[in-house]
Amino acid sequence: MWSEGSIKIGSDIFYYWVKHYDEASVYGIDEGRISKLVLKRGGETVCNYDRGWDIEPADENTATALALLMKDYN
Repeated sequence: MWSEGSIKIGSDIFYYWVKHYDEASVYGIDEGRISKLVLKRGGETVCNYDRGWDIEPADENTATALALLMKDYN
């Protein structure tokens, strides 16, 4: 299932798209339920996971947004 939305962390607004399943998988983040994830800030992709990390979070706000999504979907 795909979920999308936005998260505000400090003054940053992140838009996200997450593909998640009911069951965990070896392809998921930390072998969890999220198999694909995109976080964008200001039109720029700042985090991307597609059955493996393409772009890992590079700053604290992006890592916080990822942690919130992991809590909700992983």
